[in-house]
Amino acid sequence: MNKVDLEVKLINLPEKPGCYIFKNSENQVLYIGKAGSLKKRVRSYFQKNHQDPKTEKMVSHIADVDVLVTPSEKEALILESNLVKEYKPRYNINLKDDKRYPYIKITSETFPRMLVVRRVSDDNAKYFGPYTSSTAMRRTIRLIRRIFPIRSCSLELPSKRKYRVCLDYFIDRCPGCCEPDKIAPDDYNAMISEVILFLSGRSREIADRLKARMDEFSDDLKYEQAARVRDQLKAIESVIEKQRVVSPDIIDRDIINIAAEGSDACVSLLKVRRGVLLGQESFIVTTAGFDDSEVIRVFLPRYYKSAAVFPAEIIIPVEFTDLELTLEYLREIADGKLKLLVARKGEKGALLKIASENARHNLDLFLAEKSATKKRVPHIVYSLARDLYLKKLPRFIAACDISNLGKDHAVGSVVYFADGQPRKSGYRRMKINTVEGQDDFSMMNEVVGRYFVHLAENQKDYPDLLLIDGGKGQLNAASKAIKDLNIDDQQVVSLAKKFEEVYLPGRSEPLSIPKSSSSIKLLQRIRDEAHRFAVAYHRNLRSKKIRDSELNRIPGVGKARKLNLLAALGSLEGVKKATLDELLAVPHIRRKLADSIWKYFNEKSGNE
Repeated sequence: MNKVDLEVKLINLPEKPGCYIFKNSENQVLYIGKAGSLKKRVRSYFQKNHQDPKTEKMVSHIADVDVLVTPSEKEALILESNLVKEYKPRYNINLKDDKRYPYIKITSETFPRMLVVRRVSDDNAKYFGPYTSSTAMRRTIRLIRRIFPIRSCSLELPSKRKYRVCLDYFIDRCPGCCEPDKIAPDDYNAMISEVILFLSGRSREIADRLKARMDEFSDDLKYEQAARVRDQLKAIESVIEKQRVVSPDIIDRDIINIAAEGSDACVSLLKVRRGVLLGQESFIVTTAGFDDSEVIRVFLPRYYKSAAVFPAEIIIPVEFTDLELTLEYLREIADGKLKLLVARKGEKGALLKIASENARHNLDLFLAEKSATKKRVPHIVYSLARDLYLKKLPRFIAACDISNLGKDHAVGSVVYFADGQPRKSGYRRMKINTVEGQDDFSMMNEVVGRYFVHLAENQKDYPDLLLIDGGKGQLNAASKAIKDLNIDDQQVVSLAKKFEEVYLPGRSEPLSIPKSSSSIKLLQRIRDEAHRFAVAYHRNLRSKKIRDSELNRIPGVGKARKLNLLAALGSLEGVKKATLDELLAVPHIRRKLADSIWKYFNEKSGNE
């Protein structure tokens, strides 16, 4: 978009609430924001008196602006959060890898199960989390399963199996949901409600319930059931003993504070339930130069959007713009009263100090790990980043290749290297499904597209660098596949075999890199491994077909001659249609054998 078109857009902006999306000349999303009036907010960026260098730098790269109008500013707030999470713009605050944090899910089945999931769905289930520590989450699950006999099978209930209850029933790990006479759904769901109370931090309430139930069983002389409840009560009370009382009142609170250094920050969230500190969650954030108040503003809707349980109060250290709007949104999704309080002194100030210390500790730990990881990166990876002008260090490299001899069994391969070494767990191979004939460009487009869809569906990180075996044509096909998936920041490079030339997207000429450099040698090694992996898969498919080939029925045609015939003539169909002269041109095929092959197929089909 030229400057005139951008000015036309700015003049015709609506005076309505919504979200605005700034893009650069390459159509990459730079920044996403929300506004009560799109016209006033967006045009303010293009005034000459910018308040900070960061904004000036961003504005200098803006080539286009898109707007999405919403019915109200509250809907704009929600939309902003969703768009930032999807696009992860460079100049927005981003939660690092928040999509990968696990949740504990209590399903909405007749006999609910407890699962670990990475995504929150609108399926009437209850979700608890996200948990930034998988170890702590697994410890919680083990404790719950020890106290409450929750079924772990994935059977559809009622079960149609001949033999229903499994070993879990006999060791008191499941109440026997498979058989209708073992436990009623209402009794099972009463137990599940206690699991939900436990995950919500209301352990004391569960303990009171269990004590009353134990006394009731004892009064009715049901000593075996009373003993089982007694064991559950002991386990719950051991948890309560380890919990630290930090507040004399019984209000449920979340305490949020932040520690920042450079472009990295850590948000710490303490969970206080009925005056007891249950634990803390920490989230690493890229601040993009924004201050603490903006980080808190962005964090709140992102975190609580998927929350299953809400506290009565959320304590934060600073005020921020749109505080009332954010509170209105939180109350709506919490479906009840909720307070958002700014505190600095007193009891709440003391809790904020604990959160601050936790945030500082977790940030220091993250920075230490980041520094240690950076030091362990081999020098050759730094050399490759320098020679290819990469913005991101290519620690993880995926390479794609095509193996396509003849019309049949075209295949693609992907190999994966970490810090210059192959990681076989990341290798993938696939048959070409959508391309007919020898169209290498379309095949490369399919392989790259399917690979990145696989990564997205399995919530795996994209590689730092994608290496394509081929020239500009293959590189353009791969780049188009990535662009079609709306992946904006993926680094791609190709290595052509003939002159070992390296191409980058958007450049017509290859890079001037010495053929003896370590960067070229690393790319060659990865490219050759992708080629080896593709050819091996192709050879396996061909060998399998050869074993079932009609050529097996012709005397004198062994495995080596089958391979020669298929390689020279493209396929079994090519052998069938070949003339005597074409058969004789195949290596190691003599006149007598050529006559036998020709007669076998032509006499069989009735040809003269």
